[in-house]
Amino acid sequence: MHYIPHLVKDKKLKKIVEAGKPYLLKKRKKIYIYLCASIMSQQLSTKVADVIYKRFIALFGGKEPTPQQILDTPHETLRGIGLSNAKAAYVKNVAEFELTSGMDSKHLGKMDNEEVIVYLTQIKGVGRWTVEMLLMFALSREDVFAIDDLGIQNAMIKLYKLDREDKKKFREDMLRISNKWSPYRTYACKYLWEWKDNSPTI
Repeated sequence: MHYIPHLVKDKKLKKIVEAGKPYLLKKRKKIYIYLCASIMSQQLSTKVADVIYKRFIALFGGKEPTPQQILDTPHETLRGIGLSNAKAAYVKNVAEFELTSGMDSKHLGKMDNEEVIVYLTQIKGVGRWTVEMLLMFALSREDVFAIDDLGIQNAMIKLYKLDREDKKKFREDMLRISNKWSPYRTYACKYLWEWKDNSPTI
């Protein structure tokens, strides 16, 4: 994997990279479906999120719906699969944005990371963190650093002995360390998540 020699230059990250498994990023075709699923999963366990997403797909005969089909679905029907009032509205916001402005991968492919974030956070219910996840897991961007992700923060506190008391200094320290991983910060994030969840003994 072309990114590994670069990441192992960071002595502390090296242990995690060598203990982890190599990653491949995959591109998604239907960005709006990814965004809808992302909104549905917020603040839920993976298990519950999966159940709700399956119910969502079942509304459309087991197939991924078109944006128009989502818009035509009554609000109460979306509430009925377990979505909150807000999430049901946000899912419709995504579908409407896809129809009016577009977010296919070719369109987004012409933008840099920050431009994609600015463009998609126009949608009510879509925040910066959600778009950073989309950049990583739907658009396969290799150099994304999710500074506000709690899992990344906790992993870096533990690995680099950082202190989050002073928020400004904490963010500066995280950015300084993560800059060493560029242009492969997405992979570094994935290793940190895996380490935090599965290998806390390193």
